Amino acid sequence: MSLSLDKLRLLRRQAGDATAAPASGPAIAAARGSAAADTGAPGDTGSTPLPPAANDARARTPAPASVFGWVEQEIRHKPTGAAARETAPAVPAVPAPAPALRKPEIGGLRRLLGLRDRGLSTAPPRENAKDRHVPGEEIAPGLFLIESFVTQAIPTEPLSLAFAKREGEQVQPQDLLFFDTETTGLAGGTGTRAFMIGAADWHTHPERGDGLRIRQLLMTTMAAETAMLREFAGWLQPSTVFSSYNGRCYDAPLLKTRYRLARQRCPITPLDHVDLLFPTRRRYRGTWENCRLATIERQLLQIVREDDLPGSEAPAAWLNYLRGGSAVNLRRVAEHNHQDVVTLALLMRRLVAEEQRDRETLALQAIDAV
Repeated sequence: MSLSLDKLRLLRRQAGDATAAPASGPAIAAARGSAAADTGAPGDTGSTPLPPAANDARARTPAPASVFGWVEQEIRHKPTGAAARETAPAVPAVPAPAPALRKPEIGGLRRLLGLRDRGLSTAPPRENAKDRHVPGEEIAPGLFLIESFVTQAIPTEPLSLAFAKREGEQVQPQDLLFFDTETTGLAGGTGTRAFMIGAADWHTHPERGDGLRIRQLLMTTMAAETAMLREFAGWLQPSTVFSSYNGRCYDAPLLKTRYRLARQRCPITPLDHVDLLFPTRRRYRGTWENCRLATIERQLLQIVREDDLPGSEAPAAWLNYLRGGSAVNLRRVAEHNHQDVVTLALLMRRLVAEEQRDRETLALQAIDAV
């Protein structure tokens, strides 16, 4: 840090240092001569000194040294610039010592290698890791379409929705679309996505005749979601009526969110929706232990699934496939979804028939009462 003498004097005045600079040179001699002339005493040094006057600066007690005095001393006597470099003693350059090489600890390396080997050996080997076959046809990068057909009679008359407490409303059988999704979890929100969409509708095949057409969309990469949503929207018509099992509260809102995040027009909102869960609960609550779809199809429809993968294990099966695992459980997820949409079509017909039978029974009872 370099300070000039003028700056130090300015700092001294700002700090309130009132120490007067000592007079020197001709000013002191003139002051002494005038004092000798006034008193009539000779001006030599051998004369008897007079008592000091009250205003004589020489008789005052010297003021304490300024706090900036040592700095002024350093500035006055310390050479700077080129002079400092010339007067500075030459110091021989001492080369910096080379850093000592750290000797490897053989024991530490062996422990590290031992831990690493144990970590690799404890990982369970993947079973059928080479079995990566996904059913269906790849219609877009990472998106597979699985199609199947179940031969059955198509209802010839419109189906009444009285079982859903929609009196006087009917739906054409060909307009119904039974759908179900397999998702990465049940939490909902933007982090949950549907990796499979299954849909079934009554359709007349040119070769197989009347039956239930099942179409399933399965994405095997995250990037295939946009193509899957676009393909599913192409299956819908303005007259389409959705039918699901708790889909009004879960599947449909989830797909609406995915359409919104993909910045695509949502085709689900303007369409009608018949949720079969609520009329099933009203009719069969307390009859069996619960009203889950698997219980309803086993107790009511007499359908027993063999080697069925529970829906709760579907997220793990899909994530395992994304990480390079086997596709065995993923194929089981597709079979589970296939049976779900087939069951929805059978349950719809059963609920319509049960409601019609109840109404006929009430009508006969009314006639008998008359």
